[in-house]
Amino acid sequence: MKPHINQAYAAYIGIDWADQKHDICLQAAGTDARKFTVLAHRPDTIEAWALSLKQRFQGQPIAVCLELTKGPLVYALQKYDFFVLFPVNPSTLAKYRQAFTPSNAKDDPSDARLQLELLMQHRDKLKALHPEGVEMRTLQCLVEQRRGLVNGRVRVSNQLTYALKQYFPHVLEWFKDKDTKVFCDFISRWSTLKQAQQARKTTLETFFREHNVRYPSVIETRVSAIKGATPLTHDTSVILPHQLLAHALVQQLRALLDAIERFDTQIAAFAQTLPDYALFQALPGAGPVYAPRLLAAFGEQRERYQSAADVQQYAGVAPVTERSGKKCWIHWRLQCPKFLRQTFVEWAAETIPRSFWAGAYYRQQREKGCSHQVAVRALAFKWIRILFRCWQTRTPYDESTYLNSLKRRGSPLLNSIGEAAAKTT
Repeated sequence: MKPHINQAYAAYIGIDWADQKHDICLQAAGTDARKFTVLAHRPDTIEAWALSLKQRFQGQPIAVCLELTKGPLVYALQKYDFFVLFPVNPSTLAKYRQAFTPSNAKDDPSDARLQLELLMQHRDKLKALHPEGVEMRTLQCLVEQRRGLVNGRVRVSNQLTYALKQYFPHVLEWFKDKDTKVFCDFISRWSTLKQAQQARKTTLETFFREHNVRYPSVIETRVSAIKGATPLTHDTSVILPHQLLAHALVQQLRALLDAIERFDTQIAAFAQTLPDYALFQALPGAGPVYAPRLLAAFGEQRERYQSAADVQQYAGVAPVTERSGKKCWIHWRLQCPKFLRQTFVEWAAETIPRSFWAGAYYRQQREKGCSHQVAVRALAFKWIRILFRCWQTRTPYDESTYLNSLKRRGSPLLNSIGEAAAKTT
């Protein structure tokens, strides 16, 4: 069911959600009476409440306003096709509350009432929640959860690095990457310098060969470094506690690495089943990580965005301009889906060494005095316009086609590229 702003609803509901219970304000169409109820957050209670409304209003559409786009309550309500959900930004509700309650007094029933008023009086400014297909929603959840695990891996890796610096800093020099299974296996087997130095040379060499270190010179260098290392400290009060901490962190890191692998397998399986995956798979720097994330970012509902600017603004890549009198200032967009913005910005950085024009544009921005992050965000802004066009027309991106387009338009970017090439020759 895809309602528009003129669709008639049998009733309107505002819900102030919480972890254990939900405050509800309901008003039937054509009446002024409002009923306040409290609904316990239990599947059977929500089921009984929803079915009672279906029976009361004979299955007609019911508009529901709440401060959520996803979560347990949304998932529970989406089971019923007669509910049409209208998510509202929490900051919007807060400003609306403050406009009529300068004292900043807040109460759950009153918030439910305010959401009901927003829904009934400003429904033309609210967009109904239209879920993607099951496969796309699965992919979107998978890539976001995977990123959470990656953040956890970085956090645990940093904690492990700190612990090792207290008593065994040598191992941080022997291994370039700290979030790998070979590093975890080494610490699990030899968690102190004394243990590593007591190991036989052949044992160490076998360990490195079994972990795909094939160059004899690299193995010899590492073994020599282990045998010739000088202890940082002999203080047991320092070594023992941090050794135990390192063991605990290694176990966490190993579990996170295994979980990320399992997520990668599932993401690859789901992404391959979606028809638009080929559009993003061929992008420069996309690979198995960013191609599914970009696909999940755009989704499959092409009517959702009217222009590339809609995507830029929603993702938080487009800056915000404020004007008041003679003053004008531009600032970072704060209210946006952070994971979505992160996807576009991180992928844009990957295209710098892999796309001719992207690398030239990035260097052009840096020469203007922009920082690395500002230059990458500007590049992401340009990339979204290109991706939106490819996505809407279902046309795979082609670097030469885009460069020819820049040439036809007389883009100053090509002039700067030519000047840079002339200087190097």
